[in-house]
Amino acid sequence: MWNILFLIGGLALILCGANALTDGAASVAKRFHISDLVIGLTIVAFGTSAPELVISLLSSIQGSAEMAIGNVVGSNIFNILMIVGCTALVLPIKVGEGTMNKEIPLVILSSFVFAFMANDIWLDGGSRNVIGRADGWILLAFFLIFMRYTFAIAHNQSESQGEEQKIKEMPVWRSALYIVGGLAGLIFGGQWFVEGASGVARSLGVSDSIIGLTLVAGGTSLPELATSVTAALKKNPGIAIGNVIGSNLFNLFFVLGCSAAVSPLPMGNINNSDILVLIGSSILFWLVGWFFKKRTITRIEGALLVVCYIAYTTYLILQQQA
Repeated sequence: MWNILFLIGGLALILCGANALTDGAASVAKRFHISDLVIGLTIVAFGTSAPELVISLLSSIQGSAEMAIGNVVGSNIFNILMIVGCTALVLPIKVGEGTMNKEIPLVILSSFVFAFMANDIWLDGGSRNVIGRADGWILLAFFLIFMRYTFAIAHNQSESQGEEQKIKEMPVWRSALYIVGGLAGLIFGGQWFVEGASGVARSLGVSDSIIGLTLVAGGTSLPELATSVTAALKKNPGIAIGNVIGSNLFNLFFVLGCSAAVSPLPMGNINNSDILVLIGSSILFWLVGWFFKKRTITRIEGALLVVCYIAYTTYLILQQQA
């Protein structure tokens, strides 16, 4: 009973927090002449990724490596297939040329970097696959490079024009209140949802890796889903797409980097099948932006992404039962 209450209460907090955060961040973007894309890549993406950071760090400290890695991998897959897919179903997403040529390729690169680090047995003849402390520091170095690139975008403001008139401006104090209150709702709501979902999953005898890849990943990614869909409804596609890109890079480079730097993370039951899905979804993200209707992710393409996620989740469930 308590697990169900945590699920419902967490979802309610997440939805309210996402709405407040989007309004506050969009107002800040207009007031300080910062593009929606940059706000999505930084404030919104980092804020909505806070649940992943907390869960993965705690899992690493407590020795639940599969939960920590599964949370990051599963969240990134969920972000691309479900969040981009659902957002496009609500409203087709127009993607900037810079995003197609630079930001999304960074997401693909991050997936390949993770794949190389996660294959010690295959590449180095090691005894087991593990994301070690050195790997963690390398990931954090990539994160610093990404941050430097993001601030360069902010300086150039190449994509800041054309959407500002759609954003509702509010006083600075109210924007700050909305952002802080929204983040608090997202973080606590995500924690409640994960706690409820994990309680249900464990009562059914599901493994840590499956919990991490599905329920925990989906729960901690609900802030991104709610924020991106809300941003799309408010005609702020820059925040919607920047949120997904920023969250994925934040998850792999910073969240996984911090977790591995604290304690080496054995891959356990998380294997190359999951990594290939991560790489494939990242490439598919780029492809749907170019094809069918150039630099627009249509409703049909959004439906394709959602179907791919359902297929992957079905595969995990069948694998668990085998």
